[in-house]
Parts: sequence; structure tokens; C-alpha cells
Amino acid sequence: MDGSCYSPLVREPLGEERARQLAGTLKAVAEPVRLRLLSLIASRADGEACVCELTGAFEVSDATISHHLKVLREAGLIERERRGTWLYYRVRPEALRTIAGALMPAEDGAVPA
Repeated sequence: MDGSCYSPLVREPLGEERARQLAGTLKAVAEPVRLRLLSLIASRADGEACVCELTGAFEVSDATISHHLKVLREAGLIERERRGTWLYYRVRPEALRTIAGALMPAEDGAVPA
């Protein structure tokens, strides 16, 4: 086989370890409530949401929302900040860029180092 039927690589494909890490992150958003939570937080004008806003937006218990937020936080997709008695969550844009960057072709056509 001379390889003429194959298109050239424009970037290095994911290695085994990086694929395992990325799969863990994607698993965190592969649940509909978590995906909606991430979207709801990211949709806010200031990029953050109080837990009090999030619990009322879903027909699940507060404990379930807390669990889903913990999964998203442990996956590195969101971060939280305590202000008085409330917790505020914000999306970590760099985490979303990492996911997108691993799956999108290189814009300049160069294979990343």
C-alpha cells in the first residue's frame, strides 16, 4: 500500500494518556443535567451563577445539583467561590478551550509540536 489514499495529518492525534484524561472530562459533561448546568452558568452575563439560581432551574433535589456541581468542579470545568453563605460558580474557559483544541483541526494546517 503506497499511502496515496490517506490524507496527511494536520496535527498530532491524541495519545493514550491524553485521551484517557480528556475522556474523564467529557464523561463529566456527558450527563444531561451537568451539561445543562454548565450551559446555564456559561450563559450568564457575568459568567457566573449563584447556587441558589441553579437549584431552582431543575426538577431535581438540591443534593443532586450539589453532586453534579461537584463532578463538574472535580473535572476542572467550573470553579466556585464562597461569598458569605452562598457559593458562586463560574466556567473555566481554559478547560473548554482544551476540550475544543483537542478535537478541532489546527487552523494553520501545521502539526503541533
